[in-house]
Amino acid sequence: MTERTGPTRYEIELGGHASERVLRPVIDEFTVELTEAGTTRLVGDVRDSSHLNGILAHFTSLNIEVVALRRLGQHTSAPSPHVGRRSVG
Repeated sequence: MTERTGPTRYEIELGGHASERVLRPVIDEFTVELTEAGTTRLVGDVRDSSHLNGILAHFTSLNIEVVALRRLGQHTSAPSPHVGRRSVG
């Protein structure tokens, strides 16, 4: 098994368009995109498995459906700024 060092880039897709209240704990760490498909796409770096579990626990504690969770390659970019990107805060 290979050990990872440093953060890993993830994409987290939530069912529906998430509110500022839902996103508040992660808004500084992730790029947020409200998709035309009616979901919220978050892309950002996750420090370790504990950090990832905390993020997912936050969403599930609010009964927010996590539609997809993908580990991305190191060179995967954030969502395009012109496609439904949302500035919060």
